[in-house]
Amino acid sequence: MDILFNQNILLYLAAYLISGIPFGYILAKQFAGVDIKNAGSGNIGATNVLRVVKEKDPKLAKKLGAATLFLDAIKGIAVILVAKVLGAPESVLWTIAVLSVVGHCFSAFLGFEGGKGVATGFGVLLVMMPIAAIIAIAVWFIAGKGLKISSLSSLIGLVAFIIASYVIYPEVPGISSHAPIWIIAAIIFYKHLPNIIRLIKKEEGKI
Repeated sequence: MDILFNQNILLYLAAYLISGIPFGYILAKQFAGVDIKNAGSGNIGATNVLRVVKEKDPKLAKKLGAATLFLDAIKGIAVILVAKVLGAPESVLWTIAVLSVVGHCFSAFLGFEGGKGVATGFGVLLVMMPIAAIIAIAVWFIAGKGLKISSLSSLIGLVAFIIASYVIYPEVPGISSHAPIWIIAAIIFYKHLPNIIRLIKKEEGKI
């Protein structure tokens, strides 16, 4: 029974469950009366919230999209910051980062379905590797402005992060491995497979 009260185990559970809260779905349902799981791309992230709610109320869509983006990013950050205060080692912090993305993408509250992990992923990476994350977010923003394709911009930003992480942090402090980054990247790429197929077919929509 002691394992149930182990600090690290509790942090891991918190990371998975809190990150699994589908804020996009909740906000769209509560304030716009829309079930985004059955509209647009069916994704629970900020992009689909913006796209679907925009058809009813453009101003509300921007507010809900921004709120979804913020909440999806902050939910992973919150648990990592708590773990830091509790003195958790880097290995535990990276495990929390990975589980936060897993929780968002495979939410226990949505039958182990979920979002694409971009906001939550960049959120936890901003805490773990701030400089690389800021570079990636800047690349994502520029790509988004130029291409107007959310999925492609997100993937470009993710690639920028991976490259920056190796340049700035040849050896990741505390764990000496980029494995957690590759796991997060693999999950995000996996969740974007439908988008990648549409991009290849030139069928991916713009915002």
